[in-house]
Amino acid sequence: MREAESGAGADLAALQFGDSFFPSGAVSFSLGLETLHADGIVADAASLEEFLADQVTDRWATAERVFFAAAHRACPDWPAVAGIDALQEAMTLPRELREGSRKGGAALLGVHARMETPGAQAYRARLRAGEAHGHLAVVQGVVLAGAGLDLARAEAVSLHGLCAMILGAALRLGLIGHLDGQIMLRGLRPQMTALLAQPAPGLDDVRAYAPFADVAAARHEQAEVRLFSN
Repeated sequence: MREAESGAGADLAALQFGDSFFPSGAVSFSLGLETLHADGIVADAASLEEFLADQVTDRWATAERVFFAAAHRACPDWPAVAGIDALQEAMTLPRELREGSRKGGAALLGVHARMETPGAQAYRARLRAGEAHGHLAVVQGVVLAGAGLDLARAEAVSLHGLCAMILGAALRLGLIGHLDGQIMLRGLRPQMTALLAQPAPGLDDVRAYAPFADVAAARHEQAEVRLFSN
């Protein structure tokens, strides 16, 4: 693993990896939002804001963050990281969310392998050998640890990335405009800051409860027209 960045260098690294310009592959996913929008359940900025807050508090904070933080801490113990990966595989029930997470993880790992981020090539080799699933949260933990980001900054990048993914999907679906997304993200910042101030739960306490999004993601594959992978 690369020596931990500090100060302005760490801030610049966090900005690079959290920027929507970074080719993470997140533009392919909506986490069930596309189906909820088609059903008229998420039909405006207010209902989108509720969906976004639920994803932050009931999926990222209690599940994705747990896998992410555990993988970040475990690097470079690759068997331990693969075990965390296997747990996420088992606990992600909707097929489209499970497959989307693996696709997103593989894409991100490929980018960091080409950037020669420490650990990326080693974990990618495990993925190609069928010894790991490569879920996005786990891969994020691996590559951000390898890039030298401490856990606090890395978690902020992960959380921001989730929000940017959802707001980007909403923008492409015509739910909001660019300014609406920025206002929504700013409004959510105090809640995000409070979450990040608390330590991540342990693996024994991992859970997720986002039933509307899960059912929507499960139904997404039956849609005649699909813009996103889930």
